Amino acid sequence: MTITTWDPENADFWATTGRRIARRNLIFSIFAEHLGFSVWTLWSVVVIALPPALFPFTVDQKFWLVALPNLIGALMRLPYTFAVTRFGGRNWTIVSALLLLIPLFGLIFAVTARPPYWVVLLCAASAGFGGGNFASSMTNISFFFPEREKGTALGFNAAGGNVGISTMQLFVPLVLSAGLVYGGLMWVPLVITSAICAYFFMNNLSVAKAPFRAQFATVKRAHTWIMSFLYIGTFGSFLGYSAAFPLVLKLQFPGAPVWKVGAAATITLAFTGPLIGSLARPIGGWLSDKIGGARVTAFCFVAMGLGSYGVVSAVGAKSMGLFIGSFLLLFTAAGAGNGSTYRMIPAIFAAKSPDLLTAKRESAATLGLAGAIGAVGGFYLPRAISDSINATGGISTAFTWFGVMYAACLVVTWWCYLRKRVLIERAPSLAHASV
Repeated sequence: MTITTWDPENADFWATTGRRIARRNLIFSIFAEHLGFSVWTLWSVVVIALPPALFPFTVDQKFWLVALPNLIGALMRLPYTFAVTRFGGRNWTIVSALLLLIPLFGLIFAVTARPPYWVVLLCAASAGFGGGNFASSMTNISFFFPEREKGTALGFNAAGGNVGISTMQLFVPLVLSAGLVYGGLMWVPLVITSAICAYFFMNNLSVAKAPFRAQFATVKRAHTWIMSFLYIGTFGSFLGYSAAFPLVLKLQFPGAPVWKVGAAATITLAFTGPLIGSLARPIGGWLSDKIGGARVTAFCFVAMGLGSYGVVSAVGAKSMGLFIGSFLLLFTAAGAGNGSTYRMIPAIFAAKSPDLLTAKRESAATLGLAGAIGAVGGFYLPRAISDSINATGGISTAFTWFGVMYAACLVVTWWCYLRKRVLIERAPSLAHASV
């Protein structure tokens, strides 16, 4: 199951052998990552369904249950990234899939035994194992595809994972109508199946193996930290909004449309945001392959600033239509920005590294590091919204500051990657690397 010779940049190798193997690994990587995202954000739906009489949690406590898995998931991304280069992509996909059983059984315990709040919070935190799957999956897939197709491949891989949030938010409410315990049980056979599929249909690549010292060299690169900051603005926003949107929508507009399925199941509009953002991600990667990732990223931050302003205006005007439309703009722009920023990383290192192998290794490590730091935004955003509600009684203050953050990200993108002086005088090859 280990491939010792891998050269996707060779056109003949790619056409006769590489493309078929790469696509097969991509398909089953997406399957495992999809489940990881579903489990990671599972509590964003479960929290809404907890009966107040049995789980008398405050609004702030509920936001902690939503936010903490994102923080743990961010921390898990670092070891998961380096696990690929240590144990192999196939091997680690098997292990990381099986680790999802821990938060699933934790959820089952929490809703059946009804332990103290701190135990429930610990069970929710374990869902962060699902967040680590994204980093290892993206790192692994980055080795399989040639530079010219990397943006599209990483976009599809990430989108397949991201859409797990909307899948979960659409179907879990249906299952919860039969009992809270089924919110965990429904994923168990799928998780086991993904581990089996990874065992039989995925591969390890010898070229992906690298000593820790070679990977940690990326922390010395300024671009690693610049891109990590930008990824907070894109992926951190996508993750944070995905986790908070169901609860925020319920708090701000209790009369928002819902669909009743059967006697107890209720589906809200919340699933549409992550779905649109996930579908926008490969489009962002594809556009970046065509016109450059920095241009797409800059446009996304402009759109996210407008979306933040729209949310503030909607809350003031009590306009549910504007509120939902602004959130969908935020999700779309954040999703496309996820794809464009992740396309920028391998392009930057391809232009800056002394050789292609070093570029692949350092860009793969940076994908994981940026993913970890960016995911911290998924913790910060729900907490900022909760703090805003506690301090002012509403969410407008939080979204005003989010708009300021997007403006800062836009300035950094322009200064570091779009200025003509930077592209021509400091890094002439960047212009040709789809940055």
